[in-house]
Amino acid sequence: MKPASWDSNFRWNDPNLRWGSPSYLLEPGDPGYVPDPPPASFPPAKPRKRNNMPKADFIKGADDPFAAQLNLLKNNIGGYAAGLNISAPQMAAQAADADYFTYAIAVQAVCRNCAEQWTGWKDLMRDGGDPGLAPGTGGFPPAVPAVAPGIEARFRELARYMKAQSGYTPSVGEALGIEGSVQSGPDMSAFRPLLTLRFEGGQVIVGWGWQGQAKFLDLIEIHVDRGSGYVLLAYDTTPNYTDTTPPPAGGAKWTYKAIYRVGDHRVGQWSDEASISVAA
Repeated sequence: MKPASWDSNFRWNDPNLRWGSPSYLLEPGDPGYVPDPPPASFPPAKPRKRNNMPKADFIKGADDPFAAQLNLLKNNIGGYAAGLNISAPQMAAQAADADYFTYAIAVQAVCRNCAEQWTGWKDLMRDGGDPGLAPGTGGFPPAVPAVAPGIEARFRELARYMKAQSGYTPSVGEALGIEGSVQSGPDMSAFRPLLTLRFEGGQVIVGWGWQGQAKFLDLIEIHVDRGSGYVLLAYDTTPNYTDTTPPPAGGAKWTYKAIYRVGDHRVGQWSDEASISVAA
């Protein structure tokens, strides 16, 4: 990220320019950086309005909910196939994945139950007691055709394909079970940066991080007090900042504080002040 001013040698319609207080230019690797457009020989992507609110991964973590998710898409895709350019072979392949994963879960449940019964039976045979009825065997559900490994990867790829189609909307995604839940972000009434300081090689390293909330934040604003009151030090988008100001020969105490920003606005609370002794 570079500071920007009216006399900077920048292209004024650059999508990476952010005008305000402060003004700055995003660089490769910064959150929100827009790369140069592809050559004219590449077909332009169709613009589509997207929900800017961060969302959780739409894939369910546990096996049973994931199986239900596969079957929801299998059962509902027919009504949306034309608008999402989904072919009959694509639907058949996804249905086969849903059927086999559901079958695998059912077989696992039978095996787990059978193992528990036979463990109890084995203990009874060894230790004695009323035998009752011996545990049964089998009871597997009807077999279905096997599929190749990688059901989740194929499901993700199909969802990615559908979300790129012009007929896709978040409501369609909800109906098909491929929209993640909206994440609300941190409680800004208490959320603040956590700063650490260390003096290394004649410079102060201001340690900071996103605290797992990078998707809700744009940058951090750092201030320093070198004995004459706080002044702006930097706007930073990459965790940990190096203060390259040379320390005085006689030594001094420098104090830092910081606050997160979203766009042109400060968010959350100021960090606790952090101080460090420096010397040339």
